[in-house]
Amino acid sequence: MTHPFYVYGSYGFAAAMIIAVIAWTWIDGRLRRKEMAALEASGIRRRSQRTPKDKVQ
Repeated sequence: MTHPFYVYGSYGFAAAMIIAVIAWTWIDGRLRRKEMAALEASGIRRRSQRTPKDKVQ
């Protein structure tokens, strides 16, 4: 084993982890959007979409 093997290996591992985190975030975002669409289709709305007259004091 040589020194460049460890250096390139660590860069490769770091790159793989970064790609994995990006993919995980992208997939999770798509799943959350689908979940939100299903909730909104069933009649459940977000609080941020309420109009001021709908708010309870």
